Amino acid sequence: MIRPHSSFRHPTSGETRTAAHERLVGIDTRGIVRAIELAVIVPTYNERNNVPRLVGLLAESLGDIRWEVVFVDDDSPDGTADAVRALGRSDPRVRCVQRIGRRGLAGACIEGFLATSAPFLAVMDADLQHDERILRPMFEHLRKEGLDVVVGSRYVAGGGVGEWDASRTRASRWATKLAHLVCRQPVSDPMSGFFVFRREIFDDTVHRLSGVGFKILLDLLASSPKPLRIAEWPYEFRARTEGRSKFDNRAIGEFLYLLLEKSVGRWIPTRFIVFSAVGALGVLVHMTVLSGLYAGGLTSFVAAQTTATLVAMTFNYWLNNNTTYRDRRRTGWRWFTGLLGFCLACGIGAVANVGIATFLFDRHSTTWILSGLAGIVVGAVWNYAVTSVFTWSDEKK
Repeated sequence: MIRPHSSFRHPTSGETRTAAHERLVGIDTRGIVRAIELAVIVPTYNERNNVPRLVGLLAESLGDIRWEVVFVDDDSPDGTADAVRALGRSDPRVRCVQRIGRRGLAGACIEGFLATSAPFLAVMDADLQHDERILRPMFEHLRKEGLDVVVGSRYVAGGGVGEWDASRTRASRWATKLAHLVCRQPVSDPMSGFFVFRREIFDDTVHRLSGVGFKILLDLLASSPKPLRIAEWPYEFRARTEGRSKFDNRAIGEFLYLLLEKSVGRWIPTRFIVFSAVGALGVLVHMTVLSGLYAGGLTSFVAAQTTATLVAMTFNYWLNNNTTYRDRRRTGWRWFTGLLGFCLACGIGAVANVGIATFLFDRHSTTWILSGLAGIVVGAVWNYAVTSVFTWSDEKK
């Protein structure tokens, strides 16, 4: 059972239920509705037990600021969205955006920003690892100093990563160094998930955002069309008490994808780069199988080559389905039909590869190296274009 959080109190002897409701939604003594100043966007996945605690902590720390909290839940199986709606029935400052069939922290934050009209926006996690007590001073500093963004930082004096072990600390430091390669702003902690900023920054940047991965701040800083006025506020990262960390191999892959998107994605489609990298790995798989079967004396060259080709195609399809097109990945029976379509497209691409290379070598006296590379490029572009349209169409099936 979800109980009302600590900020909600029933009407006192001198306060009617209507008056209590007006106090929460921001209606003054003249009956004029006071607009929300600050919207706190909280992406969630399996954070049911943390929701009421976080709302209570926000109420205590934000005080008389006119605020709302928008939980953007990726259809958590533990009923997080139900918990948010239960609180929202007693406190109109609590709102829920439930996403069906979509995952990802950055995308959730973007939808949360779009769901509110507040002139100031904040982002924080639901796992209680961010110190909500500094949210108000960050917000006030933003307004007082005329800043664009105030970032809660673990890497300035007074901040820290809490109880992280040495390996995670090293990983975070390396990730931060990589982030600085694409971040256009001088920030010590561009990987922070805890910050406050002006809405117009989002409005100016939204069409440039990648919406990939779990670091929306990095996406904003790398995508902004103009330099931003930024300050950093130290905080100590807390230990998680409920739920599980979302940091995993998938998060790492999405982070690397974002780096590619913000570095070379403006010239070459990032999906094509990842698709080509998968193809390169497929070559290694092909040669490994071929070597094991033929060089190992297990079968003829034709049989070994055929087997290696099928294994490599299946490997490429599987890896592309889980990386390059993870947001469109095929499951169930569609996985198998997708494999057939992928193999057919790549088969035609292989014919185009050989045909172009042979034509250039025979008719134009092109060196074998350039002819071979030209064939590879043509085959790769064909495979990418055809499979992106037919195998991994973005149309919901």
